[in-house]
Amino acid sequence: MEDIKINEDELLDLKMSDDLLGDVCRVIDVAQEVAYRAVNVALIKRNWLIGYRIATEEFKDKTRSENYGLSIIKNLSKELSKKYGNGFSKTNLYNYYMFYKLYENIFQTVCGKSSIMLLWLHYRCLLKVMFGMT
Repeated sequence: MEDIKINEDELLDLKMSDDLLGDVCRVIDVAQEVAYRAVNVALIKRNWLIGYRIATEEFKDKTRSENYGLSIIKNLSKELSKKYGNGFSKTNLYNYYMFYKLYENIFQTVCGKSSIMLLWLHYRCLLKVMFGMT
């Protein structure tokens, strides 16, 4: 039987054996893992970009009060929750903002350019430890 390599970067290769079910299960398992990692990277980039955008809005007008940043997050949360549903609470948006503030250059680092990244859950835990956030 001939082995098939679809794409080295995606790790979707098929090492054929006499076990059809085993071969198919391996393909499914590897594909799910590749998809999971791709979604995680997209979420981390999305969250960082949301944090970046909130930060740039907050500092657009330095004459505004300190509560302006909180009102940005509150209003944005309301509008995003209307449009996209759960996942954009004030707490989450604040976490995205703090994630950006803490890791402003993450995508310029070796770690940020790597295909292996921490999960968003790990970054959230780091934020909790560093800032006592929920």
